[in-house]
Amino acid sequence: MSEKESLWKSFLLFFATIEFFLLFIFYQYSRIEEEHLREGIFLEMKNYSLFFEDKRFETAVVPSSTHYKPYELYEDANALFMLLPTPTHSTEQLKIRYPKSLYLPQLQSLQSSILLQLLLLSLVALLISMLFALYTLSPMRRSLRLLETFIRDIIHDLNTPLTSILISLKMLDGKNREIETISSSAKAISMLQHNLDNYLRGMQCQQERFDLKELIDEQLAFFVPQYDYLHWETPVTPCLLYSDRYAFSRILYNLISNACKYNTAEGDILIQNTGSSLTISNSSYGIKEPSRIFDRFYKEHERGLGIGLHIVAKLCEQLRISKTLTVKEKQASITLDLSRIMHAPEVTEG
Repeated sequence: MSEKESLWKSFLLFFATIEFFLLFIFYQYSRIEEEHLREGIFLEMKNYSLFFEDKRFETAVVPSSTHYKPYELYEDANALFMLLPTPTHSTEQLKIRYPKSLYLPQLQSLQSSILLQLLLLSLVALLISMLFALYTLSPMRRSLRLLETFIRDIIHDLNTPLTSILISLKMLDGKNREIETISSSAKAISMLQHNLDNYLRGMQCQQERFDLKELIDEQLAFFVPQYDYLHWETPVTPCLLYSDRYAFSRILYNLISNACKYNTAEGDILIQNTGSSLTISNSSYGIKEPSRIFDRFYKEHERGLGIGLHIVAKLCEQLRISKTLTVKEKQASITLDLSRIMHAPEVTEG
């Protein structure tokens, strides 16, 4: 997960918590204030029943009803009302009405005032949530900066000795097991250095034509000898692509490396292309959180740095390649949609 994503999720969590609390408080507050408004009108009705001097109220004589008790506040479709017994007729009651044409504007004004208070406090909660998210994530941000500085220093320190080793290996005549082992190890370190460099600085795309099968064969020549205990199936057919060869090579390297490292004992690896799709599958013990597999620094095992698949995600986005992760029982597959890079972009003449 990137720093921005962490900040955004922390902010949403804090804000949602505060906002939920505010909504609950203001809901209760709104009910209490509405009840106070009705009680105020009810008291005014009682005062009116003593002197009948308030023009806001209306009076009428109605038949007595067992459904309504005297001196209680009731509500119908048109008014709030109260019933009073008449001293002369036991079958009749005096009905005092407060029209809703007067009550509803007061209620709406009250609700608008409460809503305005809620909005103002929500803005304050928004600011507090942002500050709190920044404060709580500041240790992580410092750690990430230290880590990036550390990685940058590693890249700088590795560059010179790695270059010397690779040049010296090319100058050696003859082939033997020891030289091949040293060469493979040096290339693996070089690949890791390129991954770290891509992670820190990114890269600019350079469009060129290349064959998918040729690029995969180069990767297989590197990985198969190191993981010869795995069962390899690579029915890849030639396919011409138009993209950044180096960046696409980094994608393949990280995907195949991941399929090798997190395979089962004597497991299988299948690499095949069908139409405009390339799929790399491997035997797997399962993935606990598939949705996080491409997050930066996320790893489900102790080995690795947790940036390989994150680099894959970044490069796929940069090269306009869609990716899909599928986990079925004991097999994990990542499929790349190469349809956007199978043809050179059209150049319009101006």
